[in-house]
Amino acid sequence: MSVLSKAFETVRSPFREKLNPAQDTLSGSGNTAESTREPTYSYVQCYEKLEVVNRGVNMIVDDVAQIKHVVGDAVTGISPFVRGVRKAQLTRILNKEPNPYQDINSFKRALFLDFLIDGNIFIYWDGVHMYHLPAVMMTPVADKTTYISHYDFNGGEIKYRPDEIIHVKDNNYATVYRGASRLKPALRTMNSILNMRKFQDNFFENGAVPGLVLETDEKLNDRHKAKMLSEWMSKYKPTGGGRRPVILDGGLKINRIVEVNFKELDFELSIKSHEETVLEALGIPPILMDSGNNVNIKPNHRIYYLETILPIVEKFNSALERFFGFEVYEDITYIHALRPEMREEAAYYTTLVNGGVMSAAEARDKLGLPVIAGHDDLRIPQNIAGSAVDPSQGGRPPADDDVE
Repeated sequence: MSVLSKAFETVRSPFREKLNPAQDTLSGSGNTAESTREPTYSYVQCYEKLEVVNRGVNMIVDDVAQIKHVVGDAVTGISPFVRGVRKAQLTRILNKEPNPYQDINSFKRALFLDFLIDGNIFIYWDGVHMYHLPAVMMTPVADKTTYISHYDFNGGEIKYRPDEIIHVKDNNYATVYRGASRLKPALRTMNSILNMRKFQDNFFENGAVPGLVLETDEKLNDRHKAKMLSEWMSKYKPTGGGRRPVILDGGLKINRIVEVNFKELDFELSIKSHEETVLEALGIPPILMDSGNNVNIKPNHRIYYLETILPIVEKFNSALERFFGFEVYEDITYIHALRPEMREEAAYYTTLVNGGVMSAAEARDKLGLPVIAGHDDLRIPQNIAGSAVDPSQGGRPPADDDVE
């Protein structure tokens, strides 16, 4: 090694090996990075009990899971966590067979359900296959000098090395170690919907007679009062047989201190407004949930894919790139919401093929059609004035001297 090379290595090495001085503070002196973790129980309850949350989450999960991945060339200039994985092997794992026990769609749906509810995806890589680890049972343990020391499963029952776990996390301002649930901003709204539903249930379970007071001119003792209430509840209870006739004697009168009708108890406008807020927090245009024919559905469907679905896929792809060292990007060929009208698309690729910009085989590949052998050459444009191959050919025919 020359003197100049040694000097260069001496200058470069300290910068290459230098670590983050603030890592010790960020790691909490080596403790588990759980101080800012959000409890997911409330989000799971909302997902299981509220129709709009269940439908919205499932809609995003299903749409993300159907997008296929294209594995490109090896990324230069990075140090992947694992080496020795072949491009064809990674393509098969990401699109066909993640492990011997699951199909790719069910595997990815489990991953992205965790992503929306918990804000994190944890995947175990055993060197050959990928396995889903429930995010609620995983704990990243911060390292005092680098970044992650290890991952604890189920409170430390199993410890995973950083090169065994693919961690995908959503945005979170509070910590760099875990993502936050996308349902977190809408938690108050979802609880309001649950409370309105609970009020409705209690109203009908209690006989659907709110604010009812029985008045009497005479003072009753406790025994007579309890007997009268028992008889009234058994005879006048819609849930126990409807409105049975009741005879009021002895000066007994009925007074309603609260006037509530069934329309007000339905909370229709309030629940609809709250549901739209939940959908907006998830990134779903509310118009996509409305029935009927609407001219704005198509542009909103496109925005939904561009601003909600594809950013989630990109987070997943970035984690895969860093872990395996290959370029990974989404294949949107078969996503109809992102494709132009068939007539416009056909005219676009026909122009490129006839103009010699791309071959017919490349155009068929872009359209998602099977490639036919023998169409790999570029077409050379022709015009009425001559040939593009030899500009000297064509043009006006030579003059005939014999013709006057």
